[in-house]
Formats: sequence, C-alpha cells, structure tokens
Amino acid sequence: MNNATIIKEPSIAISSELLEELSTQIHEQGQIIIHCIQQAEFPSFIRIWPTTYLYDHHSEHKSELVHAENICYYPHWKVVDQGQNSFTLIFSGLPSHCSVFDLIEQCENESGAFKALNIIRNESDVYFVKV
Repeated sequence: MNNATIIKEPSIAISSELLEELSTQIHEQGQIIIHCIQQAEFPSFIRIWPTTYLYDHHSEHKSELVHAENICYYPHWKVVDQGQNSFTLIFSGLPSHCSVFDLIEQCENESGAFKALNIIRNESDVYFVKV
C-alpha cells in the first residue's frame, strides 16, 4: 500500500462556496471530508474503491465512504493530467470520542491502494491528504 501524507495547510485553492457548503453538511450530518491531492508524473488514471474506510483507533468503528467528487468509483477509471490533481472523499461520521483515525483503501490490487495513518481529528472534520 502507498502511504499518504497529511497536509496541515494545503497549497491548493478550493472554492470558498464549496468549503462553506461542505462545512454546513458536516455539522448537519456529522460527515468527515477528506480532500486528496495527487501529483501525477505523467498523464494517468485514478479511481477509488467503495471499500475505502476511516478506522477509529479506539473502537471497532469504521466510517463508510458515502460520496466521492472528481474521481471515479471502481471499476471505472478517470483520466488525469500530469501535475497536481485533487479529489474529495466524504465519509459517514466518526464516534464523538474518536481522536485518531486511519484512512485505508481496501482493494483487490493492494499495490495500488493507499492509506493515511494516524490522522489526528480536528474540530472541523475537514482534512487534506497527499496521496
């Protein structure tokens, strides 16, 4: 699996309208938003498996992927250009006591899966990860 890097202050610009809309949804529905940034060395293909979860470190809870923006679900592929690409993953909420969690994509081709470990939960439940 490829390890992802948690980004505290992303260098990409995300529409303020989109951030506001997602922030409202987070508080109303208890969802977790993860903005993923991918650097492609050459034009390629990306996709996300629906078996991508957030795992609470202190319980058996796993949050399910409920929506993905700017990326295709397996078995389809999305063509991406060389350079920086981004997509957003929205998960069901984590337990209120959760303070640390992992993002793990589980797929049949484990060499293509990614993970971001030991993500420290913040008050906004919005995160940026370089994959």
